[in-house]
Amino acid sequence: MAKEFARSFYDSGTWRRCRDSYYRHREGICEQCQGPGVIVHHKIELTPQNITDVNITLGFWNLELLCRDCHSKAHGFGA
Repeated sequence: MAKEFARSFYDSGTWRRCRDSYYRHREGICEQCQGPGVIVHHKIELTPQNITDVNITLGFWNLELLCRDCHSKAHGFGA
């Protein structure tokens, strides 16, 4: 779930277009396990300090398509 400071960003059309474009770019495949990808993850976590930096929020270099299990692992929740 998005943190409160990032909610409007994740609800924006700009993010949704970027997310969808990145999903197509990665052909729907999880970059960790090669299963079906479902979550476009920010490698550098969004913070109140960087949420307005489009290089961090929208740069493909900072995105990774992950399945739910790999996304949980990326956040330290194990799966």
